[in-house]
Amino acid sequence: MKAGGAPVWLPRTGASAALHGWVGGSACPQRVPAYGGSAYPQRVPAYVGSAYPQRVPAYVGSARIGGVTTAKTLVFLHAHPDDEALLTAGTMARAAAEGNRVVLVVATDGAEGLASSAMSAGGLAARRSAELDASAAALCVHRVVRLPYADSGLHGDAVALPGGTVPFCAAPVDEVAAAVAEVLRAEHADVLVSYDANGGYGHPDHVRVHEIGLLAADLAGTPRLFEATAPRDLMAKAVRAAAKVYRFPPEFDPTSFERAFTASADITHRVDVTRFLDSKRASMAAHASQGTADDGPRSLSVFLALPRPLYARVFGTEYYVLRSGR
Repeated sequence: MKAGGAPVWLPRTGASAALHGWVGGSACPQRVPAYGGSAYPQRVPAYVGSAYPQRVPAYVGSARIGGVTTAKTLVFLHAHPDDEALLTAGTMARAAAEGNRVVLVVATDGAEGLASSAMSAGGLAARRSAELDASAAALCVHRVVRLPYADSGLHGDAVALPGGTVPFCAAPVDEVAAAVAEVLRAEHADVLVSYDANGGYGHPDHVRVHEIGLLAADLAGTPRLFEATAPRDLMAKAVRAAAKVYRFPPEFDPTSFERAFTASADITHRVDVTRFLDSKRASMAAHASQGTADDGPRSLSVFLALPRPLYARVFGTEYYVLRSGR
């Protein structure tokens, strides 16, 4: 990781670079070819200049060999469909726009997520799977991997029915880590992004993602492991301010944010994603079911209703802790 110069994913705190951003959908740069079958025997090629139909900026990546700049492969591990939208969507869109390969791994089907009766009709898992595809398209993700686990529920106590899908928290850690490590090896991943030790706000599936990320990166020998997070002190302050104008659900404990995420002093990387907020907003909007409830709107719909300047202030930076690597 270097401060200044050609950016290495993820950029160091305070680092900046000119961005030639392709934003969402058909505006995505041409996708890196997917090698056949389940194995990826070669490193994703770095197309530079005339060899690439849509020019890749010359500053992509960190290594320059014979005048050719190499792209990076970043794998983002998330617990549920919609987690990528809230925590890392801007970083994913920026990485793809800068010519890097972006892979999204989602651990669960999200079937235990809260949604209105209308949105849940016909099966919430299927709806959320389609929403995930729409979100990934908005962010120019090259590959989406769905792990075969069920949502563990807000308290991690979901139980599989006979013959049903095993909840993520009930699956053996070694089994899940091996599956993620297989993706990392197949993709020749340079970076894995998971969650901080608190699992953000403490959802059991998020805590398990943190545990899986540590083990999978070690198994695969992935050079860098980053943990997506947010500054705890700023989050707690924002929640206290929001409570003055917004009525949170009865089960919501605003003091939980005083123990959640990561202290600002411990955050190692802040990524400026202001040029990619249209992509981040589109990613959030794709998860329409998660903005609904029978008793009124939920947080996601409130975020999407924020005026553009306020949205940029809240979501224009994404935060990470470098757990391993340099």
